[in-house]
This record gives sequence, C-alpha cells and structure tokens, in this order.
Amino acid sequence: MTIKYLKKATKTSSTDDFKTRKIVQGLLSDLEKSREKGCIELTKKFDKYYDEIIVSKEKIENIKKKLDQKTKDDIKFSHDRVRKFADAQLKNYGQDFEIELSKGLFAGQKLIPVNTAGCYIPGGRYAHIASAVMSVTTAKVAGVKNIIACSPPKENIGAHPAIIYTADLCGADVILNLGGVPAIAAMTYGMFNNSPADILVGPGNQYVAEAKRILYGKVGIDLFAGPTEIAVIADQSADPEIVAFDLVGQAEHGYNSPAWLFTTSKKLADEVIELMPKLIADLPEIPRISSEAAWRDYGEVILCDNKEELVLISDDYAPEHLEVQTTNNEWFHANLKNYGSLFIGEETTVAYGDKCSGTNHILPTKGAGKYTGGLFVGKFIKTLSFQRMTKESTKEVGAAAARISRYEGMEAHARTGDVRLRKYGYSN
Repeated sequence: MTIKYLKKATKTSSTDDFKTRKIVQGLLSDLEKSREKGCIELTKKFDKYYDEIIVSKEKIENIKKKLDQKTKDDIKFSHDRVRKFADAQLKNYGQDFEIELSKGLFAGQKLIPVNTAGCYIPGGRYAHIASAVMSVTTAKVAGVKNIIACSPPKENIGAHPAIIYTADLCGADVILNLGGVPAIAAMTYGMFNNSPADILVGPGNQYVAEAKRILYGKVGIDLFAGPTEIAVIADQSADPEIVAFDLVGQAEHGYNSPAWLFTTSKKLADEVIELMPKLIADLPEIPRISSEAAWRDYGEVILCDNKEELVLISDDYAPEHLEVQTTNNEWFHANLKNYGSLFIGEETTVAYGDKCSGTNHILPTKGAGKYTGGLFVGKFIKTLSFQRMTKESTKEVGAAAARISRYEGMEAHARTGDVRLRKYGYSN
C-alpha cells in the first residue's frame, strides 16, 4: 500500500513555537519580579480591563440571578456528564472501562502503553546501576514494545559494563554509548536507526534535565528533575548518628544536593550539626568534596515547635526523599501530602529505595512533589478516552452541544450538532 497525500499541510502545529517561546519567556521573567502589579498592567494593555481581578462573591451571585435558565440547564447537563465520567475514571483508575452516561451515550477509556521509551542512565562520577533497573524495568512491565537505553561512555570502554548488563537484563532493546545532550537528542529524534522516543525518562545532570525540559511537548518526559534532595523529620527519639549518616548519604550526589533536617528537638539538631563535618571528612575524596559543598551551601536545619509545624514546613519544601523518624510515624504518614517518596521509621533509608528495595528512585525535585509523584508504570501508559452514541441520544446531546457552542461564539462547532439533528429527524 502506498500512502498518498491528497492535501499536504504547509505548516505544522509547531511552526510558531520558537517565536512564542521567546515572547512567553520574557513575560514570565518580568512577571516573576513585578508580580501582581505586572499582571494588572498587562491585563490593562492587552485586555483593556481596568476593574477587579478577584471575582467577588457578590458578582458571582449576581450572575447566577441574571443568567437565563436554559443556559444554566445546558451547563449543568455538561457538568453532570463530565462529573459522572470523572467519577468512573477514579473508580476504575488504572484499568479499561465503559459506562453509559445517559441513555444511548456511552463513554470509556483504554490504557495503551507508548510504543517507544528512551531511558537515560547516568554514568559520570558514579555507575548508576539502579537507574537502569528503575527506568527500563518499569517501562518493560508497562508493556512498552521498544526500549532504548543511553549511558555515557568512558574512553576506550563505552558505557559502564555493569550498566550495560543491567539494561539488557531488565529488557532494553537497544543500548547506546551516548551521554548528555547527544543522548537526549538521539532518542528524541530517532537516530542510529531507532524509532523516535515517545517518552524520555531517567535522571541526569543539569544539561540532561534542561534538554528534556526544552524538548518536552515534542516528546513526553517523566518529570522536571533537579539535584537530588533529602529531608528528615525527627523528634527527640531519633538517633542523631542515623539522621546524620542519612543526610550525608544523599549529599554525596553532588555539590548542589540539598539535605534538610526538620525537628522539634534542639538537642538532636545540635548533635546532628556537630556530627555532619566528621562524617563527611571520613569519606573518600570524590563523595567528600561533593558532600562538603552540598552541606555547606544547601544544608538546612529547621527547628519547629510541634508536629503540625513539621508537616507545614515539609509540605512546603516537598522534598524528593522524605524520612520520618519519630515516636508517631503513623500520624505523619497520614498527614504529610507533598514528597517524592516517604521512608517511615529509622529501619528504612533513602539508599534502600535508591538501590534495591522496590520503590522507584526517579522522583520529583524542586518542589514538584506538590503536583506529581515519581516514575511508575502509569508514566508509560496513555489513558485514552472514547465515546459512542445512538442516533436517539443525539436529540438531547446534540442540541445541548449546539447551544453551548453558540453561547461560546463557536458557530462551526454548533453546526456539527445541527447537521446530525437534521439527518436523524430532530430539530434544535
């Protein structure tokens, strides 16, 4: 079969991306400084609007009284079906389903894995064997058919032998001796006779992270990743040596890896602060240099009055890794909301999750735990919705859709409902 274009577009949806990106970046940089004042000035400039920004309760109530009943009925019609479908999605999270939203109107979802995943496996200062396990294994279990793994090569060697072994064991279909930006580009653009990746996953340095950020949209990514982070919530019952060792354990990742202690115990805080330089000084050269800089420049110890304040500060930081070592661990588990992965009790530690205990170590940083979790099988699976209808259901759905479209000023949308209403013998 030969594919033949009877009409070929001269442009794509990405044609104006660079120009738009430049404009938006400038606006965002300005608004970060000017804040509310900048928002108000730009609204005056572009929208010619000079009134209140926050819609008052009084205005909302006034609109409710003035809006005609038919419009409100149509909006409720839309809301009821969207709400019913969302409820069904929540109830059937992670599985296919179909539901009848109203007579003759059926909707559902199918879960389909992406076709190609690109897994970046760091291999600079350290041989990140566990990153190969975390990314490739999860993609394989999700059902991804084509998995490309990239890892930085060493002179005359290529990628670290243990990383190659691990990637192959976990199910990588292709392994490339590539690191940094070239690796991200090769997987995104489909180089070396590979299919372009549908999603890129895996940790990396700031150049890898920035390349993924720039390419996001053309390709999916797991998350926007920054330097690794650890926070420990501890009270007077915690072992200061355990706490200090765990903080140093993550600080060795790099000079800019934050290590935070949130505690209600001044005694514990002082003991940990005293221990940190000693533990760091005892490390081999490479981790020692990284840990010294990380603790000096990014380390924090925050003293709180009670457990509620500990939760407040922790949820504000939304740490990538969060350990809880208190007399009331269950309470913290129930009340903490923002983190990448939680380690409950001194018996477990971040390194266990990083290496082999089972949970994934590709996790959100820089506060991203406020809106996302870490890598899991669902990142590789598309949740795709569908709907089908009977001709009879068009009488209600088609008419409502046409009216809502006209309220919005979208006449062409409205006519897609009109044409079906006419064909099936109904009038709007």
